[in-house]
Amino acid sequence: MTGTTLDDYTDRYARRVRGMTVSEIRALFAVASRPEVVSLAGGAPYIAALSLDAVGDMLGRLGSEQGVDTLQYGIGQGTLALRERICEVMSLSGIDVGCGASPEDVVVTVGGQQALDLVSRLFLDPGDVVLAEGPTYVGALGVFQAAQAQVVHVPMDDDGLVPEALEAAIAEVARTGRRAKFLYTIPTYQNPTGVTLSEERRERVLDICERAGLLVVEDDPYGQLGFSGDAPRPLRARRRDGVFYLSTFSKTFAPGLRVGWILAPHAVREKLVIASEAQILCPSAYAQAAVTTYLTTMPWRDQLKIYREIYRERRDALLDALGDLMPEGTTWTRPDGGLFIWASLPDGLDSKAMLPRAIAARVAYVPGTGFYADGSGHGFMRLNFSFPSPERIREGVRRLAGVMEQELAMRQVFGGVPGPVGRRGQAGADVPGPDLA
Repeated sequence: MTGTTLDDYTDRYARRVRGMTVSEIRALFAVASRPEVVSLAGGAPYIAALSLDAVGDMLGRLGSEQGVDTLQYGIGQGTLALRERICEVMSLSGIDVGCGASPEDVVVTVGGQQALDLVSRLFLDPGDVVLAEGPTYVGALGVFQAAQAQVVHVPMDDDGLVPEALEAAIAEVARTGRRAKFLYTIPTYQNPTGVTLSEERRERVLDICERAGLLVVEDDPYGQLGFSGDAPRPLRARRRDGVFYLSTFSKTFAPGLRVGWILAPHAVREKLVIASEAQILCPSAYAQAAVTTYLTTMPWRDQLKIYREIYRERRDALLDALGDLMPEGTTWTRPDGGLFIWASLPDGLDSKAMLPRAIAARVAYVPGTGFYADGSGHGFMRLNFSFPSPERIREGVRRLAGVMEQELAMRQVFGGVPGPVGRRGQAGADVPGPDLA
């Protein structure tokens, strides 16, 4: 009996499989999870900040006291009890009944990732265009590629998505005869940059999309993790028509439960439920009950405050370490919330090519190439501050700075980039975007 090879299956794959590529973040996990490696790569929340004994008791009771229901099948839209709690959570951000936030229009999903996939299944045909910030969430790029859509990046700066660039991108897509279906945006504490779309730009972006007949898919996993006051109101709190609001409990409670949701325009809700039922039949009743019970019986608002305090301390530790240790020419963003900082490397350094040396030095980050559909972004990297302790963060930056200085020194010796190799922190850099295509 002979074994099969990859070539035996290649001609049998569906056409959409050709766009599927390995996530650069997932590929790092095996290495970055080693205890000797300081990982600034992932986006894991600091679950140890939860009252794990209380959470464990709660989960145990769900099985012993409510197992007849929680271990059974459920309905495709998700339980009414959880959808009601979700509306309470959204009201903290300003998405209330007046904005059309009703349990009837909430669809529970298996994390935010399934929410993205459902919207893509509903609206994207092969060859359609998705407009997205450049850079953008790597998981979203994977979904759009699987849907055989084309991603056109729209540049950003310190105030988020640039409205004039959005108008130009819409016009260019139309000029080339393509069809843009929606704008995908993470306007608050964006992944990977940490940048927040300014108040004034939020209205302009919505106006531009409305005039162009462009749907808006607003991804908001981090909006309740701000460090200095309330974040700007979500886009969905401003317009109820044409805006899909996606979020998740992965960053504010437990990613292992895989519970997220979509708040959809009423006319689309039924189609989303049908698509979800075809895909997964129903979300986990146990996971839904766990989140519902947590939101009903435990001090989750106080827990949000704890997360904010921890992440603010760790963001400050990362900013301080970058300022003290990074080589000349390195710049970075200064997020007001979320989990990430986006760093621009000195001229001539390639974050993807440099990664093996960084791993050998026992530090991990995510190269900027993972956040662009065309694989650009070699001069950038994403750094996470939510999971490592402040001491580990500083040690990771020390190792990373050492690798960068070695790379710069080698380039100088072999006719590389001119300029000093000394250390000087810089901040407040613009977030780059590729030329419009």
